Amino acid sequence: MLALRIAGAVLAVGFLAMFVVRYRRRQVSRLSLIISWAIAFGVLLLAVAPNLFNPVFQVLNFEPGTGQRLTAVLLFAVVILFLLQIRIQSYVDTNERSVRLLVEAMGQTAFDWDRVAGLPSGRRIVVISPAYNEAENVGAVIHAMPTEVGGHPVVPIVIDDCSDDGTADVAREAGALVASLPIRRGGGLALRVGYGIALKLDADVVVTIDADGQHQPEEIPIVVEPILEGQADHVNGSRMLGDYERGPMIRHVGVHFFSRLVTTLTGQRVTDISSGYRATRADTLRKLILEQDQFWTSEVTIEALRHRARVVEVPVTFLTRRGGVSKKPKSLRYAWNFSKAIAKTWLR
Repeated sequence: MLALRIAGAVLAVGFLAMFVVRYRRRQVSRLSLIISWAIAFGVLLLAVAPNLFNPVFQVLNFEPGTGQRLTAVLLFAVVILFLLQIRIQSYVDTNERSVRLLVEAMGQTAFDWDRVAGLPSGRRIVVISPAYNEAENVGAVIHAMPTEVGGHPVVPIVIDDCSDDGTADVAREAGALVASLPIRRGGGLALRVGYGIALKLDADVVVTIDADGQHQPEEIPIVVEPILEGQADHVNGSRMLGDYERGPMIRHVGVHFFSRLVTTLTGQRVTDISSGYRATRADTLRKLILEQDQFWTSEVTIEALRHRARVVEVPVTFLTRRGGVSKKPKSLRYAWNFSKAIAKTWLR
């Protein structure tokens, strides 16, 4: 027991010294210094003069010589660590949200607002394409988009997620409006930037389409038709109802598994929850709470269902990537993070 007390005292003194140095270097706040000192000083007193804590142990009926008091100290330490963890998580969540809002605001500010005046007037269909290092593909995607659907002019917008291969320049040359993000945060945040811009442009319908050539821009009329005809508020383009070029088997199995999972959780049949090819009525879009920076494809559909929007699926064609490198992580990591995204959205 003496060796344990000596070790505790040494660690407490070292802890005190470390936080003093960090405070002088302005690496921690004064509040953090006070909390750290209080904890370290308590550990030091417990190591040097444990009898000072006898009244506390006696009130809790922890008898000496039975190991109960050591158990009590460990229990108190766990409680303190738990409270500190809550405090740290609160700071992390606050800072994460601040960074997210800052990047979104900077992305919208960096949009080609000077080119908006040249857009055709009237009710618009805005097509959002989040893109990271897609210079090989994004131009062809933009060129293949129809100029109007059902009398609505189509406005292509590319959200460049801090690419370093000239994606933004290629997209502009192809005729798209572009917003470039200052740092890479993922397709979900890029999508939110695009949604915000589309709503400011008074879009009637907002379509999302991948910039890698897997989705067919010629099928945009199929995706928006149920909304234009007043039959739906949100349309999901499903490769399972249409056609697709088969990729890895594990991805195929994952599409079926997660679609069945969302069907079970929401009570509405969904055949392709991982599809990023979709269209949403602007009035519905304004109601959705979107927070995922990555693994976002399930969020919009689940949110739409949560707000009791009319959600339908239409058959579309998915091809394999035309060029470049996939940005998706390894299959198991992707599955785990996609599962977390579904759970977080459903539990709101």
